[in-house]
Amino acid sequence: MKYARDMRPDGASTQSADVLVEALPWIKNVTGKTVVIKYGGSAMVDEALRADVMSDILLLKIIGANPVIVHGGGRAITETMERFGLPVEFKDGQRVTSPAAMEVVRMVLTGKVNQELVGAMNEHGNLAVGVSGTDAGILIADQADPALGRVGRITRVNSQLIEDLVADDYIPVVASVALGKDGGCYNVNADMAAGHIAAAIGAHKVVFLTDVDGLYEDFQDKGSLVSSLTLAEARRMVADETVSAGMIPKLRSCIHALEAGVFRAHIINGTTPHALLLELLTDPGVGTLMHPAEESADFDAHPLGNFASKLLENRSLARAEAARRKARRP
Repeated sequence: MKYARDMRPDGASTQSADVLVEALPWIKNVTGKTVVIKYGGSAMVDEALRADVMSDILLLKIIGANPVIVHGGGRAITETMERFGLPVEFKDGQRVTSPAAMEVVRMVLTGKVNQELVGAMNEHGNLAVGVSGTDAGILIADQADPALGRVGRITRVNSQLIEDLVADDYIPVVASVALGKDGGCYNVNADMAAGHIAAAIGAHKVVFLTDVDGLYEDFQDKGSLVSSLTLAEARRMVADETVSAGMIPKLRSCIHALEAGVFRAHIINGTTPHALLLELLTDPGVGTLMHPAEESADFDAHPLGNFASKLLENRSLARAEAARRKARRP
């Protein structure tokens, strides 16, 4: 026999309701929009973290966002090269990639890591489609530096395949290898791939999952975490080399995306439970937010899809966005 439970809301229930109410404007903000997610670090190799991230991406899909995942796989590449007895060498933070190493990079990224991520997402339904940057010439690259071998600098993005998959309601999962003009493959930085893809497909946001809480002015000083900065400030930090070397590709990628019209760029810690949802769907967020300029805080400063436009007719949402960004400034 079942009896009616006490319908008086307790503190936990009220708190849960408050969270949902707080999330509503942000849910409306991403509904109908494309969000590029650069997926890497511990959140990708740890199975429990990976499952959480896949669930968060699924939730974004359910509420109407269009996620696009871009990934690398540096740790898996290093482990496989060592197993094959190939030398592992880095120069200025970039992997020296011989033709033999390029074969390993391609094999690991497209045959192992990509399919693992697709499989993890498709446990929730047939949602994800794995592709590499060489498929349909999505990513075209030239050699970045002869001393680095088959390391590429992205020169063009052919976005049609990704756009078609998004239009057909799939989640593209893109491995960061590129097609060279010589017909061969290039190893390209996954951060830069994410930024270039976000720019090419007109994404609303690009999010970088990392192993740190965001961008630090001084990585040794944990009190120097930057919660929000403008495009001009990001350019200055890169020019002055005031950030760690590992953060430079992410910052440059953010800069490239924002210059191309992407509305917002985020750098967050993927090891924080549900960091993706907390950053995108709550007022304070959990990482570093980048935006073109102080005066660009309005939601409607970015072209919107038809459905999203209807949802955002109430301009009070613009005021909520401005208040949030002001509160998050260091």
